[in-house]
Amino acid sequence: MKNNSKRLQPIKTTSLADQVEESLMKYLKSNNFSTGDPLPKETELAAYLGVSRNIVREALSRLRMLGIVESKKRKGMILAEPDLLSGVERVLDPSILSDEAMKNIFELRLVLEVGMGDLLFARLKDEDIKILENIATKEANDTRLASLKVRLSYEIEFHSKLYEMSGNDTLKRFQKMLLPVFNYMMEVEATLDKKPEKGNIDHFDLIETLKNGTPAQFRENMREHLTPHYQRL
Repeated sequence: MKNNSKRLQPIKTTSLADQVEESLMKYLKSNNFSTGDPLPKETELAAYLGVSRNIVREALSRLRMLGIVESKKRKGMILAEPDLLSGVERVLDPSILSDEAMKNIFELRLVLEVGMGDLLFARLKDEDIKILENIATKEANDTRLASLKVRLSYEIEFHSKLYEMSGNDTLKRFQKMLLPVFNYMMEVEATLDKKPEKGNIDHFDLIETLKNGTPAQFRENMREHLTPHYQRL
């Protein structure tokens, strides 16, 4: 074979169920199915695709696990609105994820919190500011801040309120899923020989920015507030 010839590509060896699953997804997209629309019966799909009902059933079962289809009484199989975070929720556990995966997820958290400024300013309410001020005041007056557990509790309470203030249900849910990762990474930082330097922006400064600043200033200040975590990148 000539040195300058193109390399042969390996043949894809996908199972029938894989192929049927892919065909069904293409069928749903190309025919503009909407949530609640009924799918053809298994027998019809099997006949059209030229495979057994068992293969079709396996492919549909996979789509059901992904939340793309669901079974309804007297309707049969219909197109469903998938739960975007259900799969992530099941596996977001420090005990089964590698350190690298945990680090990547924690970095995602940093990006989300720096970037949520516009949502916060668009949906900010006076009562939200009061709640944040109460949290920050309690934190400032707590004499137990030498304890990692206590510091974590205030950090989680304050930042959880920010996620809630965003008014975005996906963000709020994702933040709750991140809590085990957040705890894990903070504990890792506590064991480092050289502790990360603290940022120059505290919770009171972030509140002041929300009251009198702009989304751009909030992003900048949140980035500074999270300095200890960014130092580990």
